[in-house]
Amino acid sequence: MSRLLLVSICGLMLMSTRPIQADEPKPLKALLILGGCCHDYAKQSQILKKGIEARAHVIVDIDFVKDSSTKARFERYRSTDWSKGYDVIIHDECTADVIDKDYVTTVLAPHMDGLPAVNLHCAMHSYRVKGDDWFRFCGIQSSSHGPQQPIDVTLKDAKNPILEGSKDWTTINEELYNNIKVFDSATILAEGTQKVGNKNVKSGVIWTNTYGKARVFNTTLGHNNATVEDPRYLRIVTRGLVWACNKPLDEYMKPEAKPLPVK
Repeated sequence: MSRLLLVSICGLMLMSTRPIQADEPKPLKALLILGGCCHDYAKQSQILKKGIEARAHVIVDIDFVKDSSTKARFERYRSTDWSKGYDVIIHDECTADVIDKDYVTTVLAPHMDGLPAVNLHCAMHSYRVKGDDWFRFCGIQSSSHGPQQPIDVTLKDAKNPILEGSKDWTTINEELYNNIKVFDSATILAEGTQKVGNKNVKSGVIWTNTYGKARVFNTTLGHNNATVEDPRYLRIVTRGLVWACNKPLDEYMKPEAKPLPVK
């Protein structure tokens, strides 16, 4: 047997004994919808896209309208198939004065049918149509927020897969949204406490919800850019997105690039 043939055979034997690496999962397709009042959506769109894509097998497309009023509308919502081709929608609108019920019904329809969603910050204060359709989608009804002050975030269920590896922390100056009503479909995962005057004001700040056939992840945190780019925030939002899609977190999440900040 020639030396070359022997080397080739040995090489094949070694290859056959190496562990086979599992293929990476097909990336989820997410649509991030941003626009409206009061936030730096131009920068936050990029922070969220890069942050989520760095942490999970997800491709994030962006639909950003520059209208900075509370009446901002999205062209895509004119169509009943506005969500076609996407596995999950990230709602980051701030459009409190868009109260056209037909418009909002069009937004909610695919979610009622089972399209997963992530609702961030001012999405909870959007689409205040008569009735509670949008609030039921969010899982909590909120009407206002406190001052720009730090929020102590306390995890209520640290064993929940969305919060796995996360710890309590204190944000920079942020807005604590009130909880007028928590619907039975919602499960609060983290509570925020903000000192206002001599009082400690508390509200749910991270929670899950079911709406129709859909899983929905929600957080009212994320007013300022520094919070949105905080690795602790991005980690929870990304895990919430994967959870909403009912995908295995250990399969879809990528390895942590660096340790999370301490409190």
